[in-house]
Amino acid sequence: MPKVKRSRKPPPDGWELIEPTLDELDQKMREAETEPHEGKRKVESLWPIFRIHHQKTRYIFDLFYKRKAISRELYEYCIKEGYADKNLIAKWKKQGYENLCCLRCIQTRDTNFGTNCICRVPKSKLEVVRIFSSGESLNALTVDAEAALGECQTTFEL
Repeated sequence: MPKVKRSRKPPPDGWELIEPTLDELDQKMREAETEPHEGKRKVESLWPIFRIHHQKTRYIFDLFYKRKAISRELYEYCIKEGYADKNLIAKWKKQGYENLCCLRCIQTRDTNFGTNCICRVPKSKLEVVRIFSSGESLNALTVDAEAALGECQTTFEL
């Protein structure tokens, strides 16, 4: 698969400090995309991709907003070049969405009853998950999203 064509504009100062981490995450993304998906449900095969996408975006978000380790110019360059998801970052800045794993969790059109993902419910208010006779849980498509993103709190050293 060919690499995504990036702009010809040279990266701003500080790029050499974050480039190795972003390259490592890009390599993990390529491995997740080519991983065989036989025996997995359609949504289950996408979980590693969502997890890595979240890691890349959270890494850049934390460097700019939390640690203030990169410049605005470098932050905007990363967003423009597709290293971070600007819509997910916009949600993270809003109250109540600080730990959102992906934008798919708040899209109500993807659910049967027009509700949010199970990961949006506070843990203290979760009820026992009902199991059907087929062995699948009520929210089988999304209940494991939190487990799939369990590594999303990984921190990177600059």
